[in-house]
Amino acid sequence: MPHLVILYTGNLEKETDMTALCRSLADVMLVQHDENDKPVFPTGGTRVLAYPAAHYAVADDGAAGRAAGGSGDYAFVYLNLRMGRGRSQAVHKRVGDALLMATKAHFQPLFPQRHIGVTLQIDEGPEVFDAKHSNLHPLFK
Repeated sequence: MPHLVILYTGNLEKETDMTALCRSLADVMLVQHDENDKPVFPTGGTRVLAYPAAHYAVADDGAAGRAAGGSGDYAFVYLNLRMGRGRSQAVHKRVGDALLMATKAHFQPLFPQRHIGVTLQIDEGPEVFDAKHSNLHPLFK
């Protein structure tokens, strides 16, 4: 943990580099520090994954939406950061603001060309079961 999962409409697949967005957001996460100047997220545990939705309906992309001036070809990006408990509200806000800023910067070239909705949510424990096994963490000690 932390895991940032991105779900996005498949119509964005050909228009933007989602791997670049994943790397950018992972880099944003890795530079975050708490009030004691300690890293918020462990390097070996930081993961950003993106999945296109093959099937979707966004807003009113039918005839009524087009008649109201819409293109009928809307896009949506949903980012969900799941992190363990124990971080302050100030850290949550700082991380959320930084991730949203990086996401908006990534999609900035597309905003003049298409309508895109972006939602970022941060969720925190409590976990009912939490087991981990990784040989990544020793690489970053």
